[in-house]
Formats: sequence, structure tokens, C-alpha cells
Amino acid sequence: MEYELVQLKEKNVAGIRLRTGNDDPNMSSEIGMAWQKFFAEGVYEAIPNKKNDKTIGLYTNYENGVMGKYDVMICCEVEDGAALLGDVETETITEGKYAKFIVKGHVQKAVQEFWMKLWAMDLDRKYGCDFEEYQGEGDMENAEIHIYISLN
Repeated sequence: MEYELVQLKEKNVAGIRLRTGNDDPNMSSEIGMAWQKFFAEGVYEAIPNKKNDKTIGLYTNYENGVMGKYDVMICCEVEDGAALLGDVETETITEGKYAKFIVKGHVQKAVQEFWMKLWAMDLDRKYGCDFEEYQGEGDMENAEIHIYISLN
């Protein structure tokens, strides 16, 4: 898979969080329910001071690389100091070196295929902040997703 090395500045995000792991049989359904909650229950609309219209799927607080638990946040980038309500949490995507991949296609299939291929790659992963950045509102069948993997 082709990627570009990029240097990202710190980003502040706000959204909802869950803890899971690749060995959890409910991982996919739990993440799917979190995405549904984020949009269907108005979480996205309730977050103030968004920097853009992109939605982010963030993976962070890794316990043991791909083998352990990690946090998943369904979120969006916000300005510093946004006042948040309810179960909305904040997180900082750390500044640093990332491998940037561009994936196109059906949202769920393209992202799932990406992660399967990534796990087989020999990248010097940092297991810091990895995230999928969905490029605006689009068609679920023909989405463009930028995926950033933190590197050492």
C-alpha cells in the first residue's frame, strides 16, 4: 500500500469514547454503534467550535500495540477551549510523523480492508494516535478517507 510521510501539528478533538481490543468479539458492532450514536443521537451537531466538516475515527491509548486494548473515539476537530456537554470527551492528537494513506470506496469495506493490509505491513508504528479522517459528507459507496498512522 502506498503512503506519504507527513508531519502533523497537534489537533484537538471532541467526541465519544469506548475501550475495546482486536480480540474482542464485539469490537466491530460496538464501534458501529458508537458511530450511529454520534450521528443519530445528535452528538455531532451538539459539538461547538468545529474546525471543519470532517469526522474522525481515532484510535489511541494503546495498551500493547495491536494485541491489547485501546480507546476508539468518534469525534471531530475542534478549536481550543470548546465547551462540551454530556458524555462528550476531548483528546489531543499528538504532533509528529505519520504515514498518510488515502482510501476510496464503500466506507466500511474500504476501511476494514485497509486495516487488514496495514496489520501485515512492516511499519515502525508508534501506537500513539492513529486516525481515519472522513472527507466531508459523502456517499457511503464512494467515500474518500485519509488514514494517518503514527510512526516512531
